[in-house]
Amino acid sequence: MFRIGCHLSVTKGYLEMGRTAVSIGANTFQFFTRNPRGGSAKAIDPEDVHKFLEFSEKNNIKHILAHASYTLNGASADPSVRRFATETMADDLKRMEFTPGNCYNLHPGSHVGQGIDEGIKLVIGMLDSVIEEGQSTKILLETMAGKGSEIGRTFEELRAIMDGSRMQDRIGVCLDTCHVFDAGYDIVNDLGGVLDEFNDIIGLDRLKAVHVNDSVNSAGSHKDRHARIGEGNIGLEAMVRIINEPRLRKLPFYLETPNELPGYADEIAVLRSHYVGQ
Repeated sequence: MFRIGCHLSVTKGYLEMGRTAVSIGANTFQFFTRNPRGGSAKAIDPEDVHKFLEFSEKNNIKHILAHASYTLNGASADPSVRRFATETMADDLKRMEFTPGNCYNLHPGSHVGQGIDEGIKLVIGMLDSVIEEGQSTKILLETMAGKGSEIGRTFEELRAIMDGSRMQDRIGVCLDTCHVFDAGYDIVNDLGGVLDEFNDIIGLDRLKAVHVNDSVNSAGSHKDRHARIGEGNIGLEAMVRIINEPRLRKLPFYLETPNELPGYADEIAVLRSHYVGQ
């Protein structure tokens, strides 16, 4: 089954997000656990969660993906910034257990001049301090475009984080099409080769989700500016190959394009029309 959704606002609760997803033709969705630029989080209403889980079962909504706030940087040189990231992520993971068995997407962070090795070491320390035994939520490290001192530009950097963690069985990857393209991986002309490289370095069994976004910029630009599907340098033809690639097509896809709900509905319809089989 083609599992596709977009990024929705959590402000109205889980049930409202589920209803919104269905209204635009989605059967999954992504959401921020809290204010994407701050630390505040809306209190979870257990009754709302209960109604959402019932609604999801009836409407075949599965594999919802939480996204950590952009402000989290466990690789920072500033101990207070790292502490905020660790405490916030720990709280997010506790909240995720209200909807068990889903995933939590994380930008690995930026080393801000300390060097990639030190940044990776700090990220590993944060992950090991917040992941608990018995936790049902899997943490996904997102592939990054490589702007500034971002960690996660290469598959090797993501693998190093996994290898260093004592809880690596709870860590996977979310591949962002705009980010990997901007990082220099040629998913337009050599998607198969990129996936072969991913498999050799990380393992495709660890790939759990795809952010499907076009890119304003060219390959290798390290800019990270998302475009609507078919309006960027990746293009619709390449996007169709991505969603139908045998090694990817069973994964959930999430749109993060610059859109409002009607635009997301259009993109979902277009991608569904190009998906081979259901």
